[in-house]
Amino acid sequence: MNMRYLLAAAALGLGQPCFAQTEGPQPATVAGRPLDRSEAGWSVTIGLAPVLSPAWQGSRDMALSIFPDLRVNYGDVIFASIPEGLGWNAVNTNGWKAGPLAKVRFGRDEERGGSPFLITGGSDGLRGMGNVAAAAELGGFVEKRIGPWRGRLEVRRGFGGHEAVIADGAISYQMRSGRTIINVGPRATVVSKPYMDSYFGIDAMQSQRSGLGAYSPKGGLLSYGVGGSALRPLNRQSAITLFTSLDRLGSEAGHSPLVRERGRRLQFTLGVGYGFRCNL
Repeated sequence: MNMRYLLAAAALGLGQPCFAQTEGPQPATVAGRPLDRSEAGWSVTIGLAPVLSPAWQGSRDMALSIFPDLRVNYGDVIFASIPEGLGWNAVNTNGWKAGPLAKVRFGRDEERGGSPFLITGGSDGLRGMGNVAAAAELGGFVEKRIGPWRGRLEVRRGFGGHEAVIADGAISYQMRSGRTIINVGPRATVVSKPYMDSYFGIDAMQSQRSGLGAYSPKGGLLSYGVGGSALRPLNRQSAITLFTSLDRLGSEAGHSPLVRERGRRLQFTLGVGYGFRCNL
């Protein structure tokens, strides 16, 4: 599932579930966090997020998944979660953050699609395509905040299910309405050819099994769109987040027979997340 990612979006902030690193890339998270990470020491956040999204990146069929969300933070220095990955704010000054980053992408299953947490729905659009294995992605990030604006860029290299370079970029504008924190902004993902081949390419064997024409895409713009979230803190330890995103696949992915004949380029995601934090 993708839509990935997602982070965005996309789920932003506390309520962002782990679909951000399922089968498609999710642009970088840029929302503010309602629970103060600047407090020294370790904290753990646990939560759940029901998400309605395409069954796989490029699918026209929708699926409902319930994502568990586990996050571990050491102040505003170290962070670890499935959507945000494992990272270190090696630079954290004057609105700048930068450092190394590692993520896991769950891959894609021919029968279940892109979500390992599928509850209902799904698609038979991947029949004959086979599975895409999970991948580790290693790289780094840089983020800058200027007033209510925040921009983030991540660049990672995959190992395993794909061997591609992925660049996720996002810009977010944050505003408040009473106690509710609202974030909205554009995002885009660029990938190299190995990613396109893994998820949208069709080799001779896949063509024979699926009945789709062979296709060898180039690297380039994978997707672009907009994500938004509305986060409502319940108290200092918990919050609820409503999030949504609308993305369109780029031409290389969109022209794949897999998408043209069994899917669509426009991808919509809607979800709600709840998280509770405790300090250690």
